[in-house]
Amino acid sequence: MKSTAFYYSLGRPFSPIYGLAMRLREKMYARGVFKSYSLSVPVISVGNLTMGGAGKTPVVCYLARKLKRAGYSPAVVSRGYGGKANGKVNIVSDGTTLKLSADMAGDEPRMLAELLEDIPVLTGIVRRFPAQRAIEMGANVLLLDDGFQHMAINRDINLALFNTDWLAGNSRVFPGGDLREPVAALRRASRFVMTGMREDNRERAERFADLLHSKFPEIPLSFLEYGPSSSVAIEQGTGRLVESSCSLKEKSWYAFAGIAQPQSFYKSLEECGVAIAGFQGFADHQVYTKEILDQLNREADKSGAAGLVTTEKDLVKLAAVAESTTLPLLALRMEVRESGDFLNNILKELQCSSS
Repeated sequence: MKSTAFYYSLGRPFSPIYGLAMRLREKMYARGVFKSYSLSVPVISVGNLTMGGAGKTPVVCYLARKLKRAGYSPAVVSRGYGGKANGKVNIVSDGTTLKLSADMAGDEPRMLAELLEDIPVLTGIVRRFPAQRAIEMGANVLLLDDGFQHMAINRDINLALFNTDWLAGNSRVFPGGDLREPVAALRRASRFVMTGMREDNRERAERFADLLHSKFPEIPLSFLEYGPSSSVAIEQGTGRLVESSCSLKEKSWYAFAGIAQPQSFYKSLEECGVAIAGFQGFADHQVYTKEILDQLNREADKSGAAGLVTTEKDLVKLAAVAESTTLPLLALRMEVRESGDFLNNILKELQCSSS
């Protein structure tokens, strides 16, 4: 955090320039100078305004499953950040078979493909191409992962997420702060979603929600909570994530995470009653090697931990080197728990856009 604050202080003089560039980009799309494409099926975008994680992937997963149960045929479209696959269309999963590793697909698309066994997941830098392929594969609704700044595809529902631990960060535009765009860009949202609600952050989240309502009174807001569902491990031979019979509460564990806010994972473990013998945070989208895993094993041994625990997003990237671990290696599986009428509102908005 201190190093981030230092770099942001250096970048602060350039924030107005970057903010102006983002406003001009938005106007170019609004005026048709940059083309926006409309697709033949409804599009739900799940994105955020901040640089850090806001819980987009769990929300995409939650919506995909609920839409499937409601009778839709959803597909997920992502840019595939960090993945080596560079085709116009990269099929991570066709809804039946996993086709790309985390190394090729990117950690988040691979994780979604693991979690959504009967829902296609596709990537591509120019997202209208995988979006069109998903429609050809039978999708009748698309979930655009991390799509708030991706204005080249028109969307019917535009969700702007805020993590209740992080909110708007330092409220300055990059490179002087955590915002990808100026705050005024939030007027593009059709709904605000506060993710990761807990008792210890509820009051702060509600104050921020009041602030959003005062600035954007026409945009509704929903709250979503996260909670643990199980622990998972890498299945030998397939590299897939499967539920583990090992309980995280019975022993102490050495924890690590390579996500936007590693401390949020630490908090999640504490709330689950997991004894943490040690903790190491990595940069978001960390690439794991055998050497890194060996070092983690050594640190865990020193701490007296019974094994290693991490996030699902990290675990999918460890499949290629997991056999070298000398200790059990698990991930805590988290799921969205709805509070209020979030899903019902989404389904109503979707029906309206389809009519």
